[in-house]
Amino acid sequence: MDTREHIVVCDDEPDIRDTVAEYLTRQGYTVSQAVDGAALRLIQCEQHIDAVVLDITMPGEDGLSIARSLRADSDVAIVMLTGNAEVVDRIIGLEMGADDYLAKPVDLRELLARLKAVLRRAARPVAAAGAEAVAESSGQAFARFGACRLDLDAHKLFDGTGEEIAITAMEYALLKVFAEHPNRVLNRDQLLELAHDRSWDPFDRSIDIRISRLRKKIEADPSKPQIIRTVRGIGYRFSPDGT
Repeated sequence: MDTREHIVVCDDEPDIRDTVAEYLTRQGYTVSQAVDGAALRLIQCEQHIDAVVLDITMPGEDGLSIARSLRADSDVAIVMLTGNAEVVDRIIGLEMGADDYLAKPVDLRELLARLKAVLRRAARPVAAAGAEAVAESSGQAFARFGACRLDLDAHKLFDGTGEEIAITAMEYALLKVFAEHPNRVLNRDQLLELAHDRSWDPFDRSIDIRISRLRKKIEADPSKPQIIRTVRGIGYRFSPDGT
């Protein structure tokens, strides 16, 4: 069985697709190519996918729509490519569930570094977590986020009924950071550093977008968060039981 990580390059431009796929193959990955969302979903149905390099601007269904669809039922890592370096595109990509974002023309070495980072976050072994947030049940480590539970061994989030909630690698990394630092105020720089996400500009608001996405998944009322609270002018504080 091939145990190499499987990456799909989804771009309607064959030159870019071929170049990126060839480079990643030389780096030791299993790489598939998809010309559009339909081809990507066909691959997803037939094979396990670890990461997708996804172009935003494509004819028909665009990359943002594809990313939203992927994120609805999968935790596959998503690195988006775009010819437009505008911050608004980057924010929209994050809101759709992307883990990272890279402007064209693509520097292949930077793309490789970004992919390694998101794949490493998805596979990172669990560190010792805060005693107030983590418990052992049948040998399984988990952290409580209100009614939700984060399985620290499987890297999965479950709601109060036991149904899995899809989360990205970066969302998992952030939840784990909060679990390891319960009832402490963490600023944005600390969150990014502890989550090992050094790819973002420290002056942008990407961390706020990620927190907003997480609140929609774990809070009873995301408009009035009780689990991950904003400490105005400083950052965020995690309260395991919402008190």
